[in-house]
Amino acid sequence: MNRLEKKWIILSIITLVSFITNVDATIVIIGLPAIMEGLNISIITGTWIITSYLITSTTFLLPAGRWADILGSKRIFIWGLGIFTIATVFCGLATSGTYLILFRFIKGIGAALALATATPIMIRTFSSHQLGLAIGLNSTSWVIGSLAGPVIGGILLEQFSWASIFFVTVPFTLLGMLGAWFLFDDAVMSTQSRTDWKGLFTFAFSLITLLIALSEGQSLGWSSAPIITLIFTSIILGFFFIKVELSNPYPLFNLKLLYNIKYTAGLGITMSYCIAYFAISFLVTFYLQGILQLTPREAGFLMIPLSAPQLLMGPLGGILADRFGSLRMMYVGLILLIGTTYILGNMNEQFSITAFIICLIILSIANGLSWPALAKLVLSSGTQGEAGAVSGMFYTVYNIGRALSQPLAVAAMQVVLPADTISQLLAKSIVVSGLNMPLFMDSTHIAFYFVFFVFLLALFITLFLHKKTKFQLHDNLVKTSAQCDL
Repeated sequence: MNRLEKKWIILSIITLVSFITNVDATIVIIGLPAIMEGLNISIITGTWIITSYLITSTTFLLPAGRWADILGSKRIFIWGLGIFTIATVFCGLATSGTYLILFRFIKGIGAALALATATPIMIRTFSSHQLGLAIGLNSTSWVIGSLAGPVIGGILLEQFSWASIFFVTVPFTLLGMLGAWFLFDDAVMSTQSRTDWKGLFTFAFSLITLLIALSEGQSLGWSSAPIITLIFTSIILGFFFIKVELSNPYPLFNLKLLYNIKYTAGLGITMSYCIAYFAISFLVTFYLQGILQLTPREAGFLMIPLSAPQLLMGPLGGILADRFGSLRMMYVGLILLIGTTYILGNMNEQFSITAFIICLIILSIANGLSWPALAKLVLSSGTQGEAGAVSGMFYTVYNIGRALSQPLAVAAMQVVLPADTISQLLAKSIVVSGLNMPLFMDSTHIAFYFVFFVFLLALFITLFLHKKTKFQLHDNLVKTSAQCDL
């Protein structure tokens, strides 16, 4: 095999793994009602099946990059896929919600190890004039995974048990491991780095205690002793994490980057945006399978419009951001997202499936316009020497937003509906009729209003950043003019 053939096969392996991990993320959302019914678990436990994976895949993302430098990216990539595969099998064999959450935690570690090494392997494999093409091709796998996950999950759940949505990815991960073993080359290893274990554990437990508080707050009472204790513990761990990071020569996060207003505001927009956007998938699943009582297959096909337009809009959004500027495209995308979620927050029993699909298409187009612009804005905020740290913190905040999205959406719904009722709706153990439909729709309205206000927050931060950027530009022009006069 010549070098030209080898590098494209390496890209195929990396792209396959990216595709599998995104299929896994979306297939679990469409399969959540079936899992809840099969294991007889509540909506709170159900959201932890999604969130647990995101916590460990977020927490181990940055250390995995360092371990790749020390032990070699090939070894870490294969270990990651191995952990991911074994945990996936045990997820399918789980006999309770507790065991499933435990294996999802482990699975997230495997995903972090594999994904953290994918970009460095691409950078070593492709020359600078082909690297953009390679990254672009790899990024399409995320969109295709979002498309395929709900459809594959819906078809499998009609024929087999919920366990099938986990077993389906196993042959492909084994194929990826074999390909990596024979084709990947290890980079020169470095020992000039250490793992920030204190930072890793304080960050992880601060996030976990916060998520438990958000998940249980409505049922236990926000002013109850357990919830106040959890929130207080999360804050204390957060402060300890900051102290550890500022004093560590090899920190998990380079917090000094937050002195850059553009970067800090960009992370604030990213957090708000991800909380809102990733809550939408869960709310769409709840509406289609819970309220409309559609089958997983029907719901899976109806969710295609939420992803399909991004195959075109993702690349186009990047081109438009280059041409017209990131902030302008973020304004367009965010205004469309805000308007559409407001409409979804006001839909009634007569709201047609056609109108709902049109809303999903608009949401997808809006995301295709705003997300590439937002990513470009944040990732270009630092210097070239800070690129790794800037990227690492950006994708960590992205994952934290994803982890927070479902618990916050469920907490919003619980303002109207108890958690048990939401669970019964998703498990289809409640008959939806004209009598209870308004109450169920109200829970959806409140959740979409929550998404609406979080997108609005992202827009306000964008306006602040735009104003701040204008002032900085004006000050720079004044300084330059004064220097010229001298």
